[in-house]
Amino acid sequence: MESIGNRILKLRKELNMTQKELADKAGTTEATLSRYESDLREPKADIIVKIAAALGTSTDYLLGRTNYRDQNFEKESVEKKYGFATKAYHNLDVGGLSEEDISKVEEYIELLKQKYNPDGTLKKKD
Repeated sequence: MESIGNRILKLRKELNMTQKELADKAGTTEATLSRYESDLREPKADIIVKIAAALGTSTDYLLGRTNYRDQNFEKESVEKKYGFATKAYHNLDVGGLSEEDISKVEEYIELLKQKYNPDGTLKKKD
């Protein structure tokens, strides 16, 4: 798995941003940012949020929880590409599925949601 430091470094370079520029935006020092990129230190949660915002990515991407760099991938890209709002299943990997299959998955999820109360218990039949 790619380290948080490597992901920060890669995105910073792709954006032609200096360490000083990113450090200033993230509210840290250039030396500290250098340690993050070298994996000598790990940033605290509040700094991860600021770095992600400055780099136009999500904290999940920096932390290696997803490989989607765009912070609005789930909300905007899927909706634009597949023509539906992503609702509760915005983390669903739809890669390789046809639009028809995606529609079927969406319908099935909605059907399942009708079976349960908000607390996760099964609804009683009328």
